[in-house]
Amino acid sequence: MIYKEFQPDTLLTDFVKNYWWFENSTTEQLDFTILPDGCFDLLISFYNYKQEEISLTGLWTKQVEVSIDPNRQLFGIRFKLLAVDYILQQNISAFCDSEQIKENDFWRLDKALFTDLEIETEKLNKIMLSILDIHKGIDSRKQNLFNLLHETNGEKTIEQYSQQVFWKSRQINRYFKDRFGISLKSYCKILRCYASFKQIKKGQLYPEQNYFDQSHFIKDLKKYTGNSPTELFENKNDRFLQLATMKEN
Repeated sequence: MIYKEFQPDTLLTDFVKNYWWFENSTTEQLDFTILPDGCFDLLISFYNYKQEEISLTGLWTKQVEVSIDPNRQLFGIRFKLLAVDYILQQNISAFCDSEQIKENDFWRLDKALFTDLEIETEKLNKIMLSILDIHKGIDSRKQNLFNLLHETNGEKTIEQYSQQVFWKSRQINRYFKDRFGISLKSYCKILRCYASFKQIKKGQLYPEQNYFDQSHFIKDLKKYTGNSPTELFENKNDRFLQLATMKEN
């Protein structure tokens, strides 16, 4: 198994979390459980390094089981939510917990070789920066809201977020439902669960996130990941790929 991550251009950090590459270099099928992380991905799948399909995922609100055959490769762009409006320019609400197949020539990716991943990520940086250049400006309320959500791991109340970015909570929820297919409250819970993974990986089964008590934390964790803190910590056979590849710091 080979897994690599690449950072986007600094001008894209509000829109792209990272690029990643996964390769099943073994002779056996690999099975993983992918957990919600508050992002969505553009996926390019390969067989023996030959491009087969491009798809765009929605937001995941529950765990998804994935099997990857030998000689399969995946390249992904892990997007932050602001990319919906300003880079992809489409709603992803219709395929929440699912994916949408794209044309193989999307962004002319059918011409990309992916033999040198750093070169391809640079090309993708340029494509997305050129798309951003077309926009006259970015809604500061959206930009500030998403930055605040990630800085706080979704731990504030909806009203607190609303007041801090000067955007009515009803309008925020309407925006979230329209663009992403979930409420802001649900998204905050996903961010809180995801933020707990680093502590769970270290064996801290009652993480520091702002939960009323342990039972509320376990309830939310099971809702969004399908597993208990202990099961995530044990991570048998590196089933939870995000936990297996997560850096300690």
